[in-house]
Amino acid sequence: MADLYFDNAATSFPKPPEVVEQINHFLVNIGTNINRGLYDSSFSAANTVMETRELLCALFHYPDPANVVFTKNITESLNIVIKGLLHPGDHVLISSLEHNAVIRPLHSLMANGVTVSPVPCSKEGTLDLAALPKLYQPNTKAIIMTHASNVCGSILPLKEVGRFCREKKIFFIIDSAQTAGFLDLDFTELRADALTFTGHKGLLGPMGTGGLLINKQLATVLAPLIEGGTGSFSEHESQPQQLPDKFEAGTMNIPGIYGLNAAIKYLFQKGLRNIRERELFLTDYFLQGIKNIEGIKIIGSADTYNRTPIVSLDFPRQDSAEIAYRLAKDYHILTRCGLHCAPSAHKTLGTFPQGTVRFSFSHFNTKEEIEFTLKTLNKLLSAKNQLL
Repeated sequence: MADLYFDNAATSFPKPPEVVEQINHFLVNIGTNINRGLYDSSFSAANTVMETRELLCALFHYPDPANVVFTKNITESLNIVIKGLLHPGDHVLISSLEHNAVIRPLHSLMANGVTVSPVPCSKEGTLDLAALPKLYQPNTKAIIMTHASNVCGSILPLKEVGRFCREKKIFFIIDSAQTAGFLDLDFTELRADALTFTGHKGLLGPMGTGGLLINKQLATVLAPLIEGGTGSFSEHESQPQQLPDKFEAGTMNIPGIYGLNAAIKYLFQKGLRNIRERELFLTDYFLQGIKNIEGIKIIGSADTYNRTPIVSLDFPRQDSAEIAYRLAKDYHILTRCGLHCAPSAHKTLGTFPQGTVRFSFSHFNTKEEIEFTLKTLNKLLSAKNQLL
């Protein structure tokens, strides 16, 4: 039996065939670095990297491809912004649903005098917007916030948060790990100063790809996290200040960027709205079926309004890890169990420290796969209940 893959919030699978083909094309036919060689293959690679910046600008509605910085993942992107921006005495606001990609860099800086205030969220995953002005301080420098929870799938009201940031003249940094490729994100409409993204989730690209779109005001005040060769201004010992070179020291994952290029073109060809509708159809079908199975608790909202295709389940009378293990070992149903690198979110949602079993769907999944999974869960829970 083939595996049923429901762990797309961690990394999407399968990838579109075009992604694999483009990576293979680079490795077999190109294989060279950019900005280092005066030969055709190097120019070809540089053109594809630039085209990928342009595709990301089109995807996120941003005008300047020079302000698209490539990294190896969204964690690196967030570290670049957080550690380059915040200094002793600064204060920052986050949500209570943040991933460790935000929490851990901030925790490290707290030892040096940076202070952090979480904006509370409800057990349904909704952000308390009214708390923003109450938590704001004269030394608040930025709001750093996930666009959607990787645990319960709730989408946070970032347009309103961005409006608040503009009113207070503070920076707004967005973690789009769970929404890029699912929602139509508009950098300007969200009033972002930096939008961080990862390539291997909803963008359907390979692992080891990511980046950030950053406006000139924020880019000017950020110190680079890594410094070194860029292939530009090599006569100087100091790091170039022009974008994107300022934040792109060393050789990038160019095979991965070729794959990301193909993935974004696939998204445009398929249509974000079509992908979103398909994924939410599958999510709703799963949610409706879960409601009829005794012994399962849906974490967060029980419908598809204002959410991503993520469903976290708690098994109050069972061990979640055992359920996830049985699903995988006996039925080839692959999920993600535990805290999902987001203990703060689980504390907010009331599932700490045991965590949940998370199902996250892709438009590559099918209704038949959902039906099989629902029958399997019913079977597992029925058998367990009979033993109690």
